[in-house]
Amino acid sequence: MTGSRPIIVGIDGSAAADKAVIWAALCAHRRDRRLHIVTAVDMPGVVDLSEFAGEATEFVATAKSRLVAAETLAASVVDDPAFEVTSSAVEGGVMDVLIGVSAQAEILVIGASETGAVTLSLAAHSVSPVAVVRGRDIDGRPVAEGPVVVGMDGSDVNQAAVEWAFVEASARGAVLIAVHVWSDVDLTRSFGRAPTDWQAIADGEEALLAESLAGWQERFPDVEIQRVVAQDRPVRVLSGLSETAALIVVGNRGRGGFGGMLLGSTSFALVNTADCPVLVVRQALT
Repeated sequence: MTGSRPIIVGIDGSAAADKAVIWAALCAHRRDRRLHIVTAVDMPGVVDLSEFAGEATEFVATAKSRLVAAETLAASVVDDPAFEVTSSAVEGGVMDVLIGVSAQAEILVIGASETGAVTLSLAAHSVSPVAVVRGRDIDGRPVAEGPVVVGMDGSDVNQAAVEWAFVEASARGAVLIAVHVWSDVDLTRSFGRAPTDWQAIADGEEALLAESLAGWQERFPDVEIQRVVAQDRPVRVLSGLSETAALIVVGNRGRGGFGGMLLGSTSFALVNTADCPVLVVRQALT
């Protein structure tokens, strides 16, 4: 779609990157967006890529080979001659390059790294939402079937994640599972002692979730919503649902996050442990 931000996927030649390319291609096609594939060429001290020689030329050749392979893979996933795929090799370190291109992306897509360091850093610092493609797959392809799951905590920060979750569920024709988790620890902190009428508390949490969803149901009447309210830890409930979900959507910080935190504890855990792709959102759609 002319004038729209592309879906950008970062690659490094790994199997995880291949899965990210597949996921990104399908996402871009659903959204009628261009897919742009990026790989970093980290050559410290070199200013002009066009003047590379010797060993430096091999780095550039490797980068170009990766891009050609990734473009071919993307084209094989989407059978549509109108689907636009572009690519570029960008000089710089992986983190700097991907954070830089995230400013132009609708979604930045990455494969789950083995160490998790790059994944966590990008989820915390990216300008755009970050999709971390991880978890179970079918014949090397990331899972595509299943519900979209979103964690809801009633905070203003969380509203951006909820909006993205509804958009994804609508585009996929998928069920949206809205999850609200409450804890007796939180209630004790709020009231100074543990309450005794747990059923009344549970009913109140159910009502809170229903109220939070009311406006979204009006905006997205095509999306079927299932509600899950649980007395538990958010990460445990969301991790369990990831075993059958196609996507989990979370905010970069939750209700309990401090202003200086770049990534909340639930998001931190899920990008490392979820059994399906995770979309970390930091701002509303524009």
